[in-house]
Amino acid sequence: MDEPYRETPTDSGTAAGTAADAAPGEEFAECVLCREPTEYPASVKGAPLCPVCEWREAEKSACSG
Repeated sequence: MDEPYRETPTDSGTAAGTAADAAPGEEFAECVLCREPTEYPASVKGAPLCPVCEWREAEKSACSG
């Protein structure tokens, strides 16, 4: 039996979970750097970052060489 192609979610290394994992009505986690809401559910483990801080952290690591 052939199964349809499904992309696996990419892990940015900041948190294990995505906005799709949030249950309806569930609150979003706070960013650990700026306290803004993230795209991750409040139940996510790890250190979630908001999209802006996630972008800034990626810039820092990309330009560190």
